[in-house]
Amino acid sequence: PNCTTILLTLALAPLAALRPLRRVVVSTYQSASGAGARAMEELRQLSRTVLDGGEARSEVLPHSLAFNLFLHNSPLQANGYCEEELKMLNETRKIMQLPELSLSATCVRVPVLRAHSEAVNIEFEAPLSVAEARAALAQAPGVELIEDFETNRFPMPTDVTGRDPVAVGRIRQDLSHPQALELWLCGDQIRKGAALNAVQIAELL
Repeated sequence: PNCTTILLTLALAPLAALRPLRRVVVSTYQSASGAGARAMEELRQLSRTVLDGGEARSEVLPHSLAFNLFLHNSPLQANGYCEEELKMLNETRKIMQLPELSLSATCVRVPVLRAHSEAVNIEFEAPLSVAEARAALAQAPGVELIEDFETNRFPMPTDVTGRDPVAVGRIRQDLSHPQALELWLCGDQIRKGAALNAVQIAELL
């Protein structure tokens, strides 16, 4: 599965076990590592170039990622979505065994070396409290809860770089919808091997 799909489904599965999912809207913030080692090295080099007052000219990615971000560069389809976004929708439905699940995704490449992040809005068929969601995620295999509202401390790419768990936090009620929650997650997609993912997701479903 797509790396962003893996991170998303690890967070969705324990919640779907409590309440049926109706709709998911996700925005991804994908690091340079998703485009490979050359993209990571180019980000390092072009960041130095910009700091030294030079012009950042990318050869690996379609645009410079140094102090910049851009919509995912996978091929665009006739419906306006890119291949990465459609792959995420199709794979999430398949993994979650919910072929009719409503999903929407926007994928963005950001100037982070390693680990992807996602902002997720989840609508359920019936209300799910923040406390229930937090408890389920805290106990889920492959998931780590990082959440401190007093200090504004939530998951960051540096929390998960080189580590297996997907960090989830800032779980909150969607103020515009009584049956929807919002959350934020980060995960090192390089560490999330396919075998480990399959086992963890199967345990949750």
